[in-house]
This record gives sequence, structure tokens and C-alpha cells, in this order.
Amino acid sequence: MKEEHGVSRRRFLRTASAAAASAPFVLHGVKGAAADDEVFNIAMLSTAHIHTRSFMINLAQQPDRRAIYVWDDNEERGQRYAGQFDSQFEPDLDAIVEDPDVDGFVICSENTRHLPLLEKTLPTGKPVFCEKPLVTNTEELAVVEELLGEYGTTLFAGYFQPFSGRMQAIKELIDQGAFGNITRVRYREAHPAAYQGWFDDPDVAWFTDPELAGGGGFMDLGTHAIHLLLSFFGSAEEIVASIRNESGNYTDVDDFGMAQVKLNNGILGSIEAGWTQTAGISGLEITGSERTLWFDGSRYYHDGPGHSEEMVEGVDSVPDRVDRLIAVLRGEIPQEELDADLAASIEAVRVMEAAYNSTESGQWESVR
Repeated sequence: MKEEHGVSRRRFLRTASAAAASAPFVLHGVKGAAADDEVFNIAMLSTAHIHTRSFMINLAQQPDRRAIYVWDDNEERGQRYAGQFDSQFEPDLDAIVEDPDVDGFVICSENTRHLPLLEKTLPTGKPVFCEKPLVTNTEELAVVEELLGEYGTTLFAGYFQPFSGRMQAIKELIDQGAFGNITRVRYREAHPAAYQGWFDDPDVAWFTDPELAGGGGFMDLGTHAIHLLLSFFGSAEEIVASIRNESGNYTDVDDFGMAQVKLNNGILGSIEAGWTQTAGISGLEITGSERTLWFDGSRYYHDGPGHSEEMVEGVDSVPDRVDRLIAVLRGEIPQEELDADLAASIEAVRVMEAAYNSTESGQWESVR
């Protein structure tokens, strides 16, 4: 799909959670294979995130799932969403967490409020879908890792870039060695939110409050780019970044950043991310000794010396976000895939923290 940067906020909200097809295999999951008519009860914990509406629509429109509860520390907001989607608003978080009828959780709170909700839900052993980033610093990450080690709960974040059919086809080319020795990769993830006032709405104004968001445009979108690079090309060694506010709007936070990441396998990654991209093309570029991959705004192509230009044809997509939660409950996501995705989501927190540290120091920072 062609990247469109002149989109309205309303269109962004409509399209932000396009459903992905379910994976065709069953290896390991929380419940094992489910009956075709089984309905999964999902608890929505906070409605703060800009994607909340699309997630609630997903839960309301599919016959095998429903939002049995909505909880929010902002009761007016939570009650509004619960009323719109025929869910029960429950102000007692513990009552929801302890309800045996709840099958899984969706966390859509402000970024810096993820940890308290993870501390409540991970001990249940029920799968948790937490909006990205999992947490905003490595101190909080250590708590999450301890909980995961103790309870072994399935946890994943709100990433979706690696899971589309087109990106899955690109991953197959990478795994086949089609690009030869990959030396560098680039990824841009950006839109014009800062110029179009996407966060003027009080429900989502927290994106521009560093105490609640943990960062700005680079925290919001750069984490997507980092997660994709880690998922496809391996772990990171160090990063250098320049993160700033360039629009003059939402000035308490950054709205754009650029970074270079040295991966442990020698690949150099470049990232651009933020809320000030008024036009142009986002997406992935791969340069290798045999071929280069690029995006023309509509389709991906690869070519190289001695090769003919080829368009990348999509393959089956992998479930993401709410669909991923249901697929986990149905036992349709291999444990190996869940583990790899979680590892990338965890490392993305470390890389992001190092990027912000680099902006302060003006130097390369180690990813610890």
C-alpha cells in the first residue's frame, strides 16, 4: 500500500489496525486448538492509546472475541468507550484481573503506565498484548523480565510492520540469502502528526507529555523501525542518534529523530522516525553484495548486477495486535516465533534508551 503522509487523523485511526490473516499452523499456544464457535473474553485495560478505537472495533465485529471489560483510570473516557462498544466498564482493576472468565488482556494505557498493568496481568499467566513500547526505560524493563522469568506468560507488543505479507516475503528473501552479504539497511517510519494536530484531542494529548509518553515522535514511531530491524537483521551493538523537535509544535517532546545502529553482525542500520514527514516515501531499503531492495511508494523491488529487476510478491501475513492475541489463545503461533518477537520487543527498549542517551551525549552509546 502506498504510504500517504497527507492523511487525516480520522483516516489514520480507521486504518491503523488492518487485520492480518491467521497463520496456517498450530504448534504451541496457551489454550491449544480452540473450537470454531469459541468466544474469547478480552479485558481492555485503559483506553488512552490512539489505537484503542480500532482495537475495540476489532473485538466488537468478530464473532470469536469480545471486550468483556473496559478499565480505565480516567473513568469518563473508559465509560465512554465501554458504552460505545457494549462492554462493561469496571473501575476495580483487581476484580478484572482475578475474573476467571477473562481469557486475555489488552493494555492501551499511556506508555509510562504500562508497567503497573504488566505487574498486575503477567502473574495471571494469561496472554497479554501491550501497546508499544513495552516500557520506556531499562529499569522498568528489568522488572518485566523478572516477571516473565517467574510466570512464563505470553507477552507481545503492538508492533505490526514485520508481520504483513509483503514484509514476510522480504524476510524470506533475507533468509534465502538473496541479497548476498547485507552491509546496510534503512527504514523510515514517519507521518505528519505534529503539523496536523493529531494530539490536540484530550484523549491522546498525553503523547506530547514526556511524563506520560516517555519521549515524543521518535519514541512513538522509532520503536517500530527499531523492532523491525532487530526482527529481520539481528541484535544491536551501539547507536548514535539526533532527536529533536523541528515543527515548533508540541514542544515539550521531540517530534523527529535520525539514528545509525551498528548491529552485532556488522550491518549498519539507519532510522528516520517521527511526526514531521509531510510527504515522501517511508519503508525499508536493504543493500547487499548481490542485490538491493527498495520501495517506490507502492511496491517493493530488488535488483543488482547480473540480476533482473523483480517485484516482491506478498505471501501469507502473520496475525498482529488483537488478531495476534486471539491467534495465541487458539494456539496458532509457534512458541519460537513468540519468543523471537518478544526478544526484539525487549531489546527495542534498550536501543531506544541508548538513542536518547546518545542525543544527550553526542556520542555512540552501547546497547546494554
